[in-house]
Amino acid sequence: MLIDTHCHLDKLDLTPYDGEVRGALVAAAKNDVKQVLTISVDLESFDTVNEFTQIQGVFSSCGVHPLHTEGLLSVPDKLIELASQDKVVAIGETGLDYFYDKDQENHAKQQRSFVAHLESASFLGLPVIVHTRDAKEDTIELIREYGDPNFGGVLHCFTESYDMAVRAMEENYLISISGIVTFKNAEALRETVKRLPLDRLLVETDSPYLAPIPHRGQKNQPKYVKDVAQFVADIKGIRYEELLEITAQNFHDKFKKVIRNETLSESY
Repeated sequence: MLIDTHCHLDKLDLTPYDGEVRGALVAAAKNDVKQVLTISVDLESFDTVNEFTQIQGVFSSCGVHPLHTEGLLSVPDKLIELASQDKVVAIGETGLDYFYDKDQENHAKQQRSFVAHLESASFLGLPVIVHTRDAKEDTIELIREYGDPNFGGVLHCFTESYDMAVRAMEENYLISISGIVTFKNAEALRETVKRLPLDRLLVETDSPYLAPIPHRGQKNQPKYVKDVAQFVADIKGIRYEELLEITAQNFHDKFKKVIRNETLSESY
């Protein structure tokens, strides 16, 4: 089963589909994609994101991106309330990003918000979807101190070191690979992917961002997760079908609220 484990349906370029998200999902289904997880980046737009779960085969997360500085959390109450809905299967995306935001004060706000997400996930029994960039030590430290290893989470769109991946996996985290792995300058990431155990891998698009080769320069969309999966299978030296079977099992083991037999349709 091919799954896009991280996309942003509310941000897709739907021009090719007459403005209809269902068109993008039909295109994904025709490209073998069976399920998608659409990701929240702020609580203000969560209702819009979660509405997509009315469509068969779509599930959602609830959280605040670390760069959404005006909406960063200090307490988990509202997050817990929103994330308690049926097809919300994860908390996030949350985490730390010191690459784009150099302000130390904002780093402290990001950390408080991350902790609130980790605590909410533990309370609800959900995995956490983590964005991390240039914040390796703080990310791992907060996961270890405040995360719940019974549920763990995912380091999404992973571009960090193998060492960080190992430390995250020790805390019951999966490592999700995006189209970045196909980029010409991503040799270090490809070497990391070669070393990662298959039972800890996921694939994603992070669409509409980071379209994989051969779609560079285009807006990314869920149907392109097939190209990511094929590329990762080639790196690992296994059959494409085997990679799909393993990553789907990883996904369903981690995101236990996902209904396994609820899949996208080629004709909504």
